[in-house]
Amino acid sequence: MHLSRLQLDLRSAQVRRDLADPYEMHRTLVRAFVQDEAQIPPRFLWRLEPVSTWAAPTLLVQSSMQPDWAVIERLPGYVKEPPAVKQVTVESLLQENARYRFRLHANPTVTRKGKRYGLVTEDSQLGWLDRQGHRLGFKVDTVLITGSDILRSRANGKDILLLQVCYEGVLQPVDTGALASALCNGIGPGKALGCGLLSVARVS
Repeated sequence: MHLSRLQLDLRSAQVRRDLADPYEMHRTLVRAFVQDEAQIPPRFLWRLEPVSTWAAPTLLVQSSMQPDWAVIERLPGYVKEPPAVKQVTVESLLQENARYRFRLHANPTVTRKGKRYGLVTEDSQLGWLDRQGHRLGFKVDTVLITGSDILRSRANGKDILLLQVCYEGVLQPVDTGALASALCNGIGPGKALGCGLLSVARVS
């Protein structure tokens, strides 16, 4: 798995456009994974990291395929410096009963009668994360909801509204295989719009 960090330059009009519309951000990032518009891009996850008001916006991008960020670097003034890329073996990071700090931007939803609805109360959002843990091999020790926002976008002539919630806390693996799969594939819907990327770091 490849993990990339991009620092964006707010002086770029394209950066400001992409930050305002996650669908446009996804379209820009896709360029690092395809040779032309006819190629079907591989799946990848991305997240806009929380930073202070005056700091450069920072993107994390996770992919099984190695990205070619040269095409992004050629966009005038888009990145402040060459993207940093490292390769990570997910399975080697995880040990059962160890504790890990985590961050997750997710779109917590429930499906009723075939239609998906965002969960807007804190209790329902925390319940959603607990259910994901049972399904995906982890137990949440502590968690805070540190952000909540409505993402607005437009794709194929349709307006898109998506609830994005930022979870931060500590978890323990229960099934390292299932958790490794969740780390690689993401959690919940809205992945193309910057949701689903779960990051973990072992608590020393």
